[in-house]
Amino acid sequence: MHRRFIVGNWKMHKTISQAESLVTDILQIYQPQASVELAIAPPFLSLPAVARLLASTSIKLAAQNTCASDEGAFTGEISPPMLRDVGCHYVIIGHSERRHIFGETDQDINKKVHAAFHHDLLPILCVGERLEERQSNKTQAVIQQQLQTGLDGIESKNFEKITIAYEPVWAIGTGQAATVDQATEVHRHIRSFLDTQWSVKSDQTRIIYGGSVTPENAKSLFQSPQINGALVGKACLNSESFVKIAELATSS
Repeated sequence: MHRRFIVGNWKMHKTISQAESLVTDILQIYQPQASVELAIAPPFLSLPAVARLLASTSIKLAAQNTCASDEGAFTGEISPPMLRDVGCHYVIIGHSERRHIFGETDQDINKKVHAAFHHDLLPILCVGERLEERQSNKTQAVIQQQLQTGLDGIESKNFEKITIAYEPVWAIGTGQAATVDQATEVHRHIRSFLDTQWSVKSDQTRIIYGGSVTPENAKSLFQSPQINGALVGKACLNSESFVKIAELATSS
């Protein structure tokens, strides 16, 4: 049984000084629990400052994205060795905003997953369907394709190191989270697909939910045995709401 995993994805929010203030507030009120792992993913510029604050704590540092290459003429990109050097333990890969705003393909995402593993970064692979895809009953097909290509070439032994984040695109930032039943159904399908395609035991891989997670809906989500945690967006920008979600993960 995995520990619950709560990841705060700050997206493009907080200056360095604001980041330091938010993390300081979190550390003042968060009481670490053995049953929950916490990670924070600030913007690239704030990674060094946040790393210093988290250095003596149990909270892990995560990056929001990575380049698939180690170095080279890739203006504006950040490589896996750079992320490791600054202290990152996890990296978010394939977030829907990277897919749909910046045009990342499943093949691009697959290269990033391999690059992360090559440099001992643990990938948090995001998958999810758009509203029109759900309405057309294509949810399972879309997610299967994202997993099939995104995880192509990954050895079965590494599935215990991967976190898959189910994030229905229609729920991200909209305030309309998936229902517990909707999220549970997709999480169950993901586990079944992993079992079939990679011959792994479904409980090896941690699968978390993301999409308008709040202190108000987190407890009901965590009561599902299929949901191993949450990728939190807006609610992680406030120390009290982020810590409350972590506390609910402990008590559920």
